[in-house]
Amino acid sequence: MKILLKLLAAGISVFMLTVTVRTSMEASLWSAWPAYAASPWAMATFWDAYSGFTLFWVWIAFRERSWGVRILWLVLVYALGNIATAAYLFVALHQLRPEQPASDVLVRRPL
Repeated sequence: MKILLKLLAAGISVFMLTVTVRTSMEASLWSAWPAYAASPWAMATFWDAYSGFTLFWVWIAFRERSWGVRILWLVLVYALGNIATAAYLFVALHQLRPEQPASDVLVRRPL
């Protein structure tokens, strides 16, 4: 199960990074923003995504013990979105010992 979850997390991170780079090469975020912001559905999707990022970060903040790490991941999640969320899950799964089940990624990290 851990291997499947790692592959999924890595795949999503790489896929989203590829989509983001390709899109950025076609049109910059800043030039596309006015048309994007004019669409009510685009803005609803934007706020939906950032609400999800905030909830994901709350789990990170619960799980991590260091405020430095918490703040670093807050910046990464808000700046990179699901690229960062998938990377965090990959790293968290990778830090588990071989005998630990994948479900241990959900609990608070020990001191």
